[in-house]
Amino acid sequence: MADLTEIRWHGRGGQGVVTAGKMLADLALDSGQYFQAFPDYGPERAGAPVRAFTRLSGEPIHIHSQIQEPDVVLVLDPSLIGSVNVAAGLKEEGIFIVNTEESPAEIRERLGFKRGKVFTVNATRIAMDTLGREITNTPMLGALIKATGFVALEDLIEKTRERFGHKFGSRVTEQNVEAIERAYREVREG
Repeated sequence: MADLTEIRWHGRGGQGVVTAGKMLADLALDSGQYFQAFPDYGPERAGAPVRAFTRLSGEPIHIHSQIQEPDVVLVLDPSLIGSVNVAAGLKEEGIFIVNTEESPAEIRERLGFKRGKVFTVNATRIAMDTLGREITNTPMLGALIKATGFVALEDLIEKTRERFGHKFGSRVTEQNVEAIERAYREVREG
């Protein structure tokens, strides 16, 4: 499948890693793509390392396994760098998107990632400013959309309002929209 894109998410339980992967899959479905979205965790508690996977394709997907060689890796919790091999299997021309205060050049050096693209955004600060909690999934979705162009920002905002509106109410939903928009604007490439 030439148009298959594989994405691996790294975070900690409670940060919304699984929700972010599923939201991206919902967006793919809305745009006529095929998708898979699934987590990799057991009985871990909040705060334990968690991975999630998302596949996107214009054709049916017949692979049913974890993603070993992703095109894109997102790191929602920078404390995982050094304790978890977040770079494992990332394609040479892949895309790294990391929640950190560090510059893309600093992250590239720390990870030894020489060829692909590296993006950083301080999703923790954005989440604390907009949501009042360190839930970094929606800001990281904003950064992902800016870095990859998988879907339009407006589509992500619409999906966020659709998915969160009935569950969390309008105030929390609009806080998440603000977090997405800020991350979209503030993500840095290097």
